[in-house]
Amino acid sequence: MQRYEYKVVPAPQKGTKARGVKTPEGRFANSIEQLLNQMAQDGWEYQRAELLPSEERSGLTGSAVNWRNVLVFRRALAAVEVEPTPPPIEEEKEEEPQQVRPVPGPDELMADNNTSVSAPAPISAEVTDPPLTLKQNDDAPTDDDTDTDTDTDTDTEKKN
Repeated sequence: MQRYEYKVVPAPQKGTKARGVKTPEGRFANSIEQLLNQMAQDGWEYQRAELLPSEERSGLTGSAVNWRNVLVFRRALAAVEVEPTPPPIEEEKEEEPQQVRPVPGPDELMADNNTSVSAPAPISAEVTDPPLTLKQNDDAPTDDDTDTDTDTDTDTEKKN
């Protein structure tokens, strides 16, 4: 299997001046072309351009996310042939060969037991599912049982 090493370099931000290139777009394209040709001379193959977030410090305690354009290159590593390890040598043992028997299927099992396949019997018991709501206990106090009028009566007596 072929292995690669990768190199990521920042994409140019400004164009470079060149003879015969006068527009900003042309200068920018020229700077990218120079970078790609330089990397190709070093044996790097261009893969793609990526726009990736970069979290950087902003001020004393803050941070800001800046988006960076990078160019990704790769080149093949020198092929290293790895010799497969030979299987471990086992002592020769005289064993009896194991006989392989097929697993019997359902038809063969039924033929052996003289039985037939039938649907299960219907469930005759009544279903007892748990209730969907909780029933209130008669002993437990409800909101109607609590007497809040006594509190207001004593408050009105204090005011008089």
